[in-house]
Amino acid sequence: MELDIKMCGLKTDEAVDAALAGGARYIGFIFFPKSPRNVVAETAARLRRAAEGKAQAVAVTVDADDEALEHIVKSMQPDMLQLHGKESPQRVRALKARYGLPVMKAIPVREAADLTAIDAYRGIADRFLLDAKPPAGAELPGGNGIPFDWSLLASLDGEVDYMLSGGLNAANIGQALSACQPRGIDVSSGVEGAPGEKDPELIRAFFQAVHAARPERV
Repeated sequence: MELDIKMCGLKTDEAVDAALAGGARYIGFIFFPKSPRNVVAETAARLRRAAEGKAQAVAVTVDADDEALEHIVKSMQPDMLQLHGKESPQRVRALKARYGLPVMKAIPVREAADLTAIDAYRGIADRFLLDAKPPAGAELPGGNGIPFDWSLLASLDGEVDYMLSGGLNAANIGQALSACQPRGIDVSSGVEGAPGEKDPELIRAFFQAVHAARPERV
């Protein structure tokens, strides 16, 4: 099975180009003003053009209201929505029906009990993104550069289609892929030289590390 790689929090042409050159199947654009990776829909719409026919463009939002989502979807025309807040299963179902787009629901993880949150979204969310639960007081629900205990995911049944996220980088991706069996991985802060600033060299190094760890799955 091939490993889907999502490069998230992109803001520049150089970062998009490096992600696509490495073989990213998903590129993510973040719409959350508190994030250093925040972009406006018009910028995402321009940047995603380079990915047409190569990668899926994902709009990442955090408890966005209807007006904000309408503007993002109309302007950017994403291939997928990623909901990274406290959106309920009912909200996920409603947005799928409204926009006809697949939805990836983020689940914050720190301990095994956190994985039970997946159950409420089974059959509703198309995919899950399992991310490290943010530390107390953090303003960002993701992109904090911290991992969690990947061995917790060994208890998941094979029907859970998830992307692994949270503190991944070139130095630890091999260990992460040895500890669990995700169908995809998501990286953001791990390929940045400064918060919100993607480094094309770090992006290339990350892809090389993934290939070294799982050459048959990339």
